[in-house]
Amino acid sequence: MADPARARKLAKRISTIVASAIDHEIKDPRLDYVTITDAKVTADLHDATVYYTVRGVDLATEPDFESAAAGLAKATGVLRSKVGAGTGVRFTPTLTFVADTVPDAARHMEALLARARAADDEVAKTREGASHAGEEDPYREARAADDDADADRD
Repeated sequence: MADPARARKLAKRISTIVASAIDHEIKDPRLDYVTITDAKVTADLHDATVYYTVRGVDLATEPDFESAAAGLAKATGVLRSKVGAGTGVRFTPTLTFVADTVPDAARHMEALLARARAADDEVAKTREGASHAGEEDPYREARAADDDADADRD
């Protein structure tokens, strides 16, 4: 088994090589809007998982995940040979491409935070005109009768 630090360095190098190759060397139009976000390498350095995201042509256009996955599947052999040449390890890791779910999770978290802020604002509006349910000062002072009883005991 390899050192975990070595696996992290190799994963970072693989993500850099793959991203550079997609940007400059592979001329597949399906990969124009693909961004490599991360890579992970197994402990034995034989398998690498490369995470990617796809953006749309503009903000109004939905990204085409299917064509990006097909383009990456077609380019896997070329990318693996680029990784082998760029890393210089004895065994070039196999590449597996996985769509990154971090942007979706971030959007979900933003929606949850917006809902929580709206609920907080609603509570603040309700609190503005509210009054206490009980007395103003719930800690009553001793009654005069109690004071008399205490004086008798002394």
